[in-house]
Amino acid sequence: MIIKEVRGKKPQIPTDCFIAENATILGDVKMGNQCSIWYGSILRADVNAITFGNKVNIQDGAVVHCTYNKYATIIGNNVSVGHNAIVHGCTIHDNVLIGMGSIVMDNCVVHSNSIIAAGAVVTQNTIVESGSIYAGVPAKKVKDISEELISGEIDRIAENYIKYSSWYKED
Repeated sequence: MIIKEVRGKKPQIPTDCFIAENATILGDVKMGNQCSIWYGSILRADVNAITFGNKVNIQDGAVVHCTYNKYATIIGNNVSVGHNAIVHGCTIHDNVLIGMGSIVMDNCVVHSNSIIAAGAVVTQNTIVESGSIYAGVPAKKVKDISEELISGEIDRIAENYIKYSSWYKED
């Protein structure tokens, strides 16, 4: 793994987090508890800050970055960022699933209990309504989320990644 100070800012990573051997974490990154950063992921906080709540998982190949002198990236609690997704200079509130291969661009706000579908492109300045699913290119609201989907997908995936990371910590 590469964990590197940039411009006098060093990543802050609690000891209960899992960081894969080939993950890269640079600069002004502050992580909450029980986070996991998976294989080939990059958190690059060289131009602005990246802040995570608790129980955030950044899955394989995902990139989290920000915008110089404009937009930090803020991710709340219980958030899953799917494989090969890009999260850039935006705010993701609690209990959100960012689907595989999706892109969330500058100055977007994804409100709580929402899903960004796999492959969706959430264009700059989009506000994603709480309790909704956004899909497509550009991403648009396709439906409201049921309580079953919140617990059945958003919560389940976040909890599963805590379990998965425990398998690697045993080694």
